[in-house]
Amino acid sequence: MNRKGKKMAKRAIYYDTETTGVKSDSDKIIELAAYDAVKDTSFVSLINPEMPIPPEATKVHNITDDMVNDAPTFKEVGQKFSEFCEGDVVLIAHNNDAFDKPFLETEYARAGLQIPSWSYIDSLKWARRYRPDLPRHSLQHLREVFGFAANNAHRALDDVIILKQVFEMMIDDLSMESIITLLNQPSVVRHMPFGKHKGQLLQDVPKSYIRWLNENGALDKAENEELKQSFEKLGVL
Repeated sequence: MNRKGKKMAKRAIYYDTETTGVKSDSDKIIELAAYDAVKDTSFVSLINPEMPIPPEATKVHNITDDMVNDAPTFKEVGQKFSEFCEGDVVLIAHNNDAFDKPFLETEYARAGLQIPSWSYIDSLKWARRYRPDLPRHSLQHLREVFGFAANNAHRALDDVIILKQVFEMMIDDLSMESIITLLNQPSVVRHMPFGKHKGQLLQDVPKSYIRWLNENGALDKAENEELKQSFEKLGVL
């Protein structure tokens, strides 16, 4: 609270993780980075996952076993990250809900640490709402759309800086609280966003295809939550 009793705005902290793979229950975070947009300070650390880094993961982020052998474990890094993110903050990551947040929560639990009650914003979900005209919403595609210089993609701190630049282009003068409220409101998807029926109005997509997506778990993915809700509103699920 400030002197007049008004609640202060949430402090935006952009963050990113690099990992040994894509499964939060079995893979580990090997790099964690963040940027505090208010304090203009950054946080970055390699993390020893205490397991080998698969070659296919190294091909993505170029982080090797030798680079993390002498790095601290997540327990130490997590404690420092909590200190960096102290206060009323909102953590922002691209594909946060399906990737970064589950990894963060799992690592805190593994380390026996209490994860703070942060708020979160998934900038990928916001991009899909803000720019539905775009064919893709990856961070690198958004970087190109908004004309920012190329970075060292898939290294945590580089991605964090690009994310800040891109996200600020998409929020105008909205507060973090307003964005959180808008993201919590249901969104109606009108066109099929992927697959062989991409671009078609949802009501024109064959019911047999929708059933196939549902039976194969495609609609249970976090990134397709709004699509599933839209199909349910149409009464086809």
